[in-house]
Amino acid sequence: MIRKVLTVFALALAPAAVADTWTHYGGDPGGTRYSALDQINRDNVRRLEVAWEYRTGDLETRADVMERSAFEATPIIVGDALVFCTPFNEIIALHPGTGGELWRFDAGIPTESWLSNQYVCRGVTPWSDGAAAPGAACAERLFMGTADYRLIAVDARTGLSCSGFGEGGEVQIDPGMALLWPGEFHITSPPAVVGDVVVIGSAIGDNARVEAPKGTVRAYDARTGAPLWTFDPVPRSADDPRAESYGGPDGIRAGHANVWSIISIDEARDLVFLPTSSPSPDFYGGLRPGVNEHANAVVAVRGQTGEVVWSFQTVHHDIWDYDVSAQPMLTDLTINGKTIPVVVQNTKMGFVFVLHRETGEPVFPIEERPVPQSAVLGEWLSPTQPFPTSPPPLHPVGPVTSDDAFGFTFIDRGGCRRLLEDYSSQGIYTPPSPEGTIMYPFTGGGVNWGSGAFDPASQVMVVGLGRMYHLIRLIPAEDLQAVRQANLHDEIGRQQGAPYGMSRDLAFSPFGAPCAPPPWGTLVAVDLAAGEILWEVTRGTTEDLVPFLPAMRLGEPALGGPMITAGGLVFEAGTLHYRFRARDLETGEVLWSQRMPAGTPATPMTYEWDGRQYVVIASGGYGRIDTRMGDSVIAFALPE
Repeated sequence: MIRKVLTVFALALAPAAVADTWTHYGGDPGGTRYSALDQINRDNVRRLEVAWEYRTGDLETRADVMERSAFEATPIIVGDALVFCTPFNEIIALHPGTGGELWRFDAGIPTESWLSNQYVCRGVTPWSDGAAAPGAACAERLFMGTADYRLIAVDARTGLSCSGFGEGGEVQIDPGMALLWPGEFHITSPPAVVGDVVVIGSAIGDNARVEAPKGTVRAYDARTGAPLWTFDPVPRSADDPRAESYGGPDGIRAGHANVWSIISIDEARDLVFLPTSSPSPDFYGGLRPGVNEHANAVVAVRGQTGEVVWSFQTVHHDIWDYDVSAQPMLTDLTINGKTIPVVVQNTKMGFVFVLHRETGEPVFPIEERPVPQSAVLGEWLSPTQPFPTSPPPLHPVGPVTSDDAFGFTFIDRGGCRRLLEDYSSQGIYTPPSPEGTIMYPFTGGGVNWGSGAFDPASQVMVVGLGRMYHLIRLIPAEDLQAVRQANLHDEIGRQQGAPYGMSRDLAFSPFGAPCAPPPWGTLVAVDLAAGEILWEVTRGTTEDLVPFLPAMRLGEPALGGPMITAGGLVFEAGTLHYRFRARDLETGEVLWSQRMPAGTPATPMTYEWDGRQYVVIASGGYGRIDTRMGDSVIAFALPE
């Protein structure tokens, strides 16, 4: 306690020393992941070295549950502290220049056999109480959502709970129904704040049941925690005009369509941009016939009321798990001499939708094109899906055949060919079936929650994409138990209440090589104003996947997103191997590379402290894909 008081006192006396602060998870409330700092640039980035490393201690204190965690946090600058959350919902504040711990707050989430999916906390969000006296307790506060579905407020200067918020500094969120397991409903992404309103979504386990927890977005008073408004992407009354898009009373029993990814804010316009997911369950939608309005969409609502201003749906009647997983990116584009406020929505399909921020109207034409229509009895399919005409798709979308199978050897490739022969593909949006479907793009790609980064000077966006095959099969409900007992698949979902369960497997050869042709991960630069792809490079090598062979540039699916700086650099990690890289924004060429202590499924950030620019990233691994686990936050800088 004495140490905490002394460090807080020292912090209060310290002069403001931070420049160009990275104040939000995505760099700014609109998620551009851009910094105007240029001390580190193309000419000197090769000299970057470790400035400090901080260890959270999780590797020792939580060794028994580390394999069920992922360190996906991006720190932010709040006042004179660097702040982040651990996968286990501890908030930690560090000295930006030394990495020394200033304070830490433990939300006390349960970890013993509790969460069967993953412990994840991507970030915290600041808020300043304009009505509070300067220096008052909780005048500056941080909000965090937790694995056990609480919204927590702490003093940004001390790490102490804001007792006036909710009950003792927290609001307990009610999932609205009994959960099948405690972690079926949880929170992984940072809340968003618009004015004095804090908005939060939720993550919900997929493919368990039709009548699943609702994907309600909730808003609370940032001072008191009092509930202000809710928005449910799924209509709950037959009188709701949206109910027709769900086929009536049966359809509106669906759960999900939740906002599990990162929310964006345009405070000047009082707009909150919600990236919604698919209704439950993911791979059978016959009980919710219709396009399912507001699901799989970017929905703009008023921050003060929750009123829907506009909505754009990226997938009609989703049965492919194509959630809107990337943060809506808010920026301005200059096209033909006219500046347009836009929302750029990247998608798992590799499509980029550019929409007018105030109206949701497409900036570039979007075509409704016919898509495959063969489906299981009882399914409903949209005859068309939206395809942007500009920029072009960043991911292949055509049919897959066994001739496309990859292999390091003829034995490897032969195994993949035989595997793919058992599944069908008519290209993107081929519906799932009992016979089996090849999903390409797969459900973890192209662009996932890592989102993109945008350089306002060149109007260039950089995004990372994953390219793998998913093998999807519908399983008649009466056969599900037998399939489970045979343990034939990586993932089996009951989809209780539907006539079919499902299985989902990544396509690998008998020797463990992906069956999809490389590159399995790419980094792509897009001129958003012109709607053109500028370059595409392979992201990741095989050095840690096949350590006994020379590293091959075949790429890897990546989780964390890139960051762009005014130094002409793109910083990115996120792949399964243990590298952090800086690339030339103009060409994609690697200019600097650093070996990391663990898997690094996170997005970097940067700031300046006392005239020195730092680049920081969390390196702690991703338990689901068996990367080396860790608990480090590492800062890099040029030599002093």
